[in-house]
Amino acid sequence: MYATVVGAGLAGSEAAWQLAQRGIQVSLLEMKPYKKTPAHSTPFFAELCCSNSLRSDQLENAVGLLKEELRRLDSLILRCADHTRVEAGGALAVDRNGFAECVTQAISSHPAISVVSGEAAAIPDGTVIIASGPLTSDALAESIQSLVGLSSLHFFDAAAPLVSAESIDMNLAWMGSRYDKGTADYVNCPMSEEQYDAFWNALVSAEEAQVHGFEDQKVFEGCMPVEVMARRGRETLCYGPLKPRGLRDPRTGKEPFAVVQLRKDNKDGSVYNLVGFQTHLRFPEQRRVFSMIPALHDAEFLRFGVMHRNTFLNSPRLLDRYYRLIADPRISFAGQMTGVEGYVESAASGFLAGVETARRLLGLPPVNFPPETAIGALALYISNPSVSVFQPMNVNFGIIPPLPYRVRGKRNKNAALSQRALNIIDQLRDSVLLNQ
Repeated sequence: MYATVVGAGLAGSEAAWQLAQRGIQVSLLEMKPYKKTPAHSTPFFAELCCSNSLRSDQLENAVGLLKEELRRLDSLILRCADHTRVEAGGALAVDRNGFAECVTQAISSHPAISVVSGEAAAIPDGTVIIASGPLTSDALAESIQSLVGLSSLHFFDAAAPLVSAESIDMNLAWMGSRYDKGTADYVNCPMSEEQYDAFWNALVSAEEAQVHGFEDQKVFEGCMPVEVMARRGRETLCYGPLKPRGLRDPRTGKEPFAVVQLRKDNKDGSVYNLVGFQTHLRFPEQRRVFSMIPALHDAEFLRFGVMHRNTFLNSPRLLDRYYRLIADPRISFAGQMTGVEGYVESAASGFLAGVETARRLLGLPPVNFPPETAIGALALYISNPSVSVFQPMNVNFGIIPPLPYRVRGKRNKNAALSQRALNIIDQLRDSVLLNQ
């Protein structure tokens, strides 16, 4: 039995792994290293283009639940993420290159996976999972559009800059937790009201990089460029990524007017990213404006922020709960192009697509993850035909059915929802892992 997976990002790598673990011979098509997208810079699989954080690892958060479900079901992406994690309080952040290398090594050494380097210009024959990502090549995108008969939608994604740790002026910053949660793993860079006003005025008037290739420049809210957010109002950032709540400056004992937070981007702690500072300003403008943050006055920028295309399907009209194309079930999709948003969500879609494709090839019935689980809720959201205006979605408790009883307090309620989901996952685990 044989299947093809197109794309070795998080979703494609997870799908290939799940197929191979179930005895399916996999041909994994990946155009790197011969051709890279504007957002990629390494030859490794599962390269993280934006943040190095997989977000909250707490069960009171829906993405924390999704991670735990995947852990219990032998997800390759979660295994490598846990192996290469860096301190980030209550979040799961990873050493960016270490994580990608871990996934690449596991995929490349699996006896049932054959990696084929080169661009897929059309949808392959036979059973196939397309996980080519938000930067799908023009040729393959045209092939997909021709198949589904509908135009793919698109918006723009933006990545935050990286700075060297040694260039941060720690006399003007301090180590602390993120909003008084978890351990002191973040560099907090305070600004007075006067400093913030100067920074804000420079940011909203800074020159943006030119975006090529599209007329409709829509921006997804979850990855909005910081300059776009800033233009919504003078204090918008103070209620978003620069929120000072719970961050008391040890030098004054008071909360600053605004705080820029930096998070480790590698295990050694030699590289930090500016949390929430996705941007598409011109590179010289990034250096000028972001150096106005007092603790970053002499910052060494190891990577400037970039903006790139992000393409996704109108999945509720096209896909079923297994990420299969309704019009042609031999073809499945996975990853951000299905409308799931986020690293873990992409891995979850690849996981489910891989498991269900393998079971279909083996003549086994599908495993129906119910909506009470995060894996099931996400798959049912992107395949729900009643969704009238489809937009990319992070996993959240709003798409999971409520409890049949009342629980006091949001955190307690979310914890109870997670426990219910994990009980279901434990019941399904043997069927999923042992192909029963």
